[in-house]
Amino acid sequence: MKERELRDLIADVKTGRLSRRTFVQRMIAVGLTAPMAGMMLSHSGVAMAATAIPYKPTKAGGGGLLKLLYWQAVTLLNPHFAVGTKDQEGSRIFYEPLAGWDNEGNLVAFLAAEIPSKENDGLAEDGRSVVWKLKRGVKWHDGMPFTADDVVFNWEYARTPETAAVSIASYKDIKVEKIDDFTVRVSFAKPTPFWADAFVGQYGMIIPKHLFADYTGGKSRDAPTNLKPVGTGPYVFVDFKPGDVVLAKLNPDYHVPNRPHFDTLEVKGGGDAVSAARAVLQTGEYDYGYNMLVEDEILLKLESAGKGKVNIIETGAVEFMMLNVTDPAVEVDGERASLKTKHPLFSDPAVRQAINLLIDRASIEKFIYGRTGSATANFLNSPERVRSKNTKLEFNIEKANQILEAAGWKKGADGVRAKDGKWLKFVYQTSINAPRQKTQAIVKQACQKAGIDIELKSVVASVFFSSDTANPDTYSHFYCDAQMYNTTMQQPDPQFFMNQYLSWQAATKENKWQGRNVSRWQSKEYDEIYKQAEQELDAVKRAAMYIKLNDLVVGDNYILPVVRRPRTTALKTGLTAHLSGWDNDLYQLASWYREA
Repeated sequence: MKERELRDLIADVKTGRLSRRTFVQRMIAVGLTAPMAGMMLSHSGVAMAATAIPYKPTKAGGGGLLKLLYWQAVTLLNPHFAVGTKDQEGSRIFYEPLAGWDNEGNLVAFLAAEIPSKENDGLAEDGRSVVWKLKRGVKWHDGMPFTADDVVFNWEYARTPETAAVSIASYKDIKVEKIDDFTVRVSFAKPTPFWADAFVGQYGMIIPKHLFADYTGGKSRDAPTNLKPVGTGPYVFVDFKPGDVVLAKLNPDYHVPNRPHFDTLEVKGGGDAVSAARAVLQTGEYDYGYNMLVEDEILLKLESAGKGKVNIIETGAVEFMMLNVTDPAVEVDGERASLKTKHPLFSDPAVRQAINLLIDRASIEKFIYGRTGSATANFLNSPERVRSKNTKLEFNIEKANQILEAAGWKKGADGVRAKDGKWLKFVYQTSINAPRQKTQAIVKQACQKAGIDIELKSVVASVFFSSDTANPDTYSHFYCDAQMYNTTMQQPDPQFFMNQYLSWQAATKENKWQGRNVSRWQSKEYDEIYKQAEQELDAVKRAAMYIKLNDLVVGDNYILPVVRRPRTTALKTGLTAHLSGWDNDLYQLASWYREA
C-alpha cells in the first residue's frame, strides 16, 4: 500500500466515510497489527476507540474465591524487578499502569482519566511530548491518595541505575514533570513514534511514592513493600509465600464501580504445566491455568472432559535457543560469564551455524506444539510487517557436518569433534517442562549425528525464572553454555521487544543481572540502527529497520528461534476472563466474573 493511499484512508476515518474497524482490518491485511494501526490513527489525530469490556455483575463482590494456577510460581511482587512474566502477572493483581493494551490494539485507561490524543491536546505535533491526565479519587490500598507525585516518583525510581529496575529502558531517556496534582507531561529528547511505553502495560505499573521513596537506588531491594504490595488495584494483599502462593481479597474502595466480582483470590504456584492443565480442564479444581506449555495432543484430551477450554491468542512471543557469548566457566573480577570473556566454542561462527542447522523446527512444531506453536527462523515475528522474509527454515545434518569439518573440527574415536584441544561439548539448560525436555532431546539427537556432545540440564521453573539476584540458576544469570525459554512481546510495537540485544542492556553483576540482554550479544551496527528506529516517524522506513535488526541478531546464530508461541491459557467453564495478546493476562482482572 502506497503512502498516498494510506493518507486517503486515514482522511476517510477522520470524516466518517470509513469506520475505524474497517481501517484496522485493511491494515491487518497488509501486515500491520491492530495495535500498530491504532497508533497510526492516533498519530494522525484520530482518538483511540473507547473499549467496552463486557461485564454482567451489578455489584462488587459475591463471586466467592477465584483460583489461579501458575506452574511457574510468583517469587516477587515489585513490577520494576519482575524479570519473568509470572512476577509481572503477580504484581498486576495489586498495581496498575496509566493504561494497558486490549486485544484489538486499543489503549485502555486504568489510572489515566483518558487516553492522550491530538484531539484532547495530549500529543504534541512534533512527537516530543505526551500529556497524561490522571483519574481523580483513586486511593492506594492504605487510604493515601494517588496523585501526579506518584507518577513522577516512578520515573525517578526506575531511571536510577542503582535501583537496578528491569524497566529502566522505558524511563531513562525521558523527562517527566508534574503540571498539577492530576496532570503530568512526558517529554522525549527526540521525536518518538511509540510514545505509549512509559507508564503503560507490563512495565507501566505504578508503585506508591510514600512507601518506596526511602528505597530508591542501592536500597531498592530492602523495601518491605517488595513482598507486601500496596497498590491501587482491585484486590488487596493478604499473604505471600514466594514460590508458593499469593492471597488477596476484594478492595472495597476500588475506583471502578461494581468491581471486582470475586471476594477473594488465590494464586497458587509450582508443579508443572500438565498438572496445571489437568487441574483446570479435567478436574475443574482451578479457574485459570497460566501458560499451557503442554503438547497439543494432551490438551485436546483434557478438553474432552468438558470442564474447561484452552484459550489461544496470537502474540509476538517466541520460544528460542540462546548460545552464550561469554564463558560461564571463567570468573573475572568476581563475575562469571563476564563481558570480558568469550565462549571457547561459540566464538567460532562455524559452530553456531552448524547448531542452527541441527534444530529440527518442523518436527518440534508437528510432534510437540501443534496449535500452540509454529516453526520460525525469526526472533521478531509480529507484527507481520516487520517479519523478515530474508531468513529460512533449514534442517540439514549433512551440511552441519560439512561446515564443522571445513572449520577444522575433527571427530575423535568417540565420535565427538575437537579442535585445538577443545572438545565440542556443552551444557544446554531450560526449565522443567515436557515440551522443553522433548525439544532438548530432538536437538541433542541431531547434534550427536554431527559430532556434538550435549549435556542436558533442567531447572525447576520457579527457580529458572526467579527474580532473586542471589540465585545462580536463573536464566538471567545464564551460567551455562546454552539455554532455551519463551520471551513474550507484550507491547504492540517492536521497540521494547528488540531492546534485549542492545549492548547497554547486557545482564551483568553491576546491574544485578536485570539487563534484558541475557545472551550478552553485542553489535555496534545493531545499536546504531536501533537508535535510528527510536525516532523514525515514517512507518515504512521504521519497519525496514526492525527487519534489519532481526536479521542481524539471528544471522549471527547466537540467537536461534524455534517456534512462534501464541498465548495459551486454560479457563474453567463459566469464567469470563478478558485476555489480551499485548498485555499481561491479568490486565483486566477487575472485570473477570463467573456466570452461574
